Amino acid sequence: MADNNFDLIVIGGGPGGYVAAIRGAQLGMKVAVIEGQHLGGICLNWGCIPTKALLRTSEVYHLIQNAGAFGLSVEGASFDVKKIVERSRKVAKQLSGGIGHLLKKNKVTVIDGWGKLKGKGKVAVGKDEYSAKHIIVATGARARKLPGLEPDGKLVWTYKEAMVPEEMPKSIVVVGSGAIGIEFASFYRTMGVDVTVVEVMDRILPVEDEEISKFAHKAFEKQGMKIMTGSIVTKLDKGKDNVKVTVEKGKDKQEITVDRVIMAVGIVGNIEDIGLENTKVKTDRGHIETNEWMETGEAGVYAIGDVTGAPWLAHKASHEGVICIEKIAGEKDVHPMIKSNIPGCTYCHPQVASVGMTENAAKEAGHKIKVGRFPFQGNGKAIALGEPEGLVKTIFDEKTGELLGAHMIGAEVTELIQGYVIGKTAELTEAEFMHTIFPHPTLSEMMHESVLDAYGKVIHF
Repeated sequence: MADNNFDLIVIGGGPGGYVAAIRGAQLGMKVAVIEGQHLGGICLNWGCIPTKALLRTSEVYHLIQNAGAFGLSVEGASFDVKKIVERSRKVAKQLSGGIGHLLKKNKVTVIDGWGKLKGKGKVAVGKDEYSAKHIIVATGARARKLPGLEPDGKLVWTYKEAMVPEEMPKSIVVVGSGAIGIEFASFYRTMGVDVTVVEVMDRILPVEDEEISKFAHKAFEKQGMKIMTGSIVTKLDKGKDNVKVTVEKGKDKQEITVDRVIMAVGIVGNIEDIGLENTKVKTDRGHIETNEWMETGEAGVYAIGDVTGAPWLAHKASHEGVICIEKIAGEKDVHPMIKSNIPGCTYCHPQVASVGMTENAAKEAGHKIKVGRFPFQGNGKAIALGEPEGLVKTIFDEKTGELLGAHMIGAEVTELIQGYVIGKTAELTEAEFMHTIFPHPTLSEMMHESVLDAYGKVIHF
């Protein structure tokens, strides 16, 4: 039984769980990770990583189709769906194996199976029982299912089926225009599929700044994507190899027949069958409630990542894991997470990235604001890349100069956003951004110009 006793047990080996386990081991704890499916979790195996591999394929295909604009001639361009999927799965497999290596390197015990809380300091995996003073629940989340619109894996897909198509459909309806829905819509549209996006809210990418949402809407429609906002899918009639989708907008009703439907209407935490009933852990609308240190209502039990609710982001889960472990270990320089400093990225074409408050949220919070904007068409590097479509927007508090929010759409903004994230974390004002020297020619210069624009000092536009 001695081998079954640990200082820390982590239930779930996703980007929250495995990072927490490694950090715990670094701080001298005897650690075990319990994983029922695959190390790296949904993100690495069926989410963040393989979708980016697919989107990279579509990006290259887009460039090939537009090779003439670069003085190149490419004839007979085509694609092999099987090889596209194979590459995506290979990338995921490589990284999943890497997680196993990292855990082994840090002497973390990996236990295969489904972990269940079995009373104070105890976790059961099948017939085996393990004990630990500290237990972290990092069980992640799964796709939300709407009554009457449940995926069947054949005609109506979740993200999982959408990632491994056996053949490219000619037409799809994507239900939901959050990051997941828009990424799939963008991938399939770029690969030549007739795509219709249905969103219940009055705009796509509803968590983003309204100006960015409108910019994205126009960009996607220009690519040939059909977008229906303020609309609800009320019925799915499945045929032999197609689906008749009933969409309602107010009193108007429309029927669209497509090859496949992708359901992307959010996620719900994996809180079932993990033994919460044996604890004082509280849940709310499918997610575990925690305080700023990731502590639950049960002493010695913590929860991190998607199972604790929005924002459902891998980097948020990983950061929570580190905070949780360092608090447990009594580290002196540990701080609660500031959610407004968590960046969000959507890897569509054009890309979307943001951090902090939207313009409307800043106004509603009572801030007097200064807003700066700079378009990609005013940037030499963007034009040279053949990517002149985009916008960088920054929002500052007029009184203090605090950066309240930054919102971007265009090429590589998912990489650029980190500059603003560092600025927010360091509590920099407009003065520090203005005095920073940005290299030329780069896309990052637009970040500088947007700040300058907020204060009437923009140079290149």
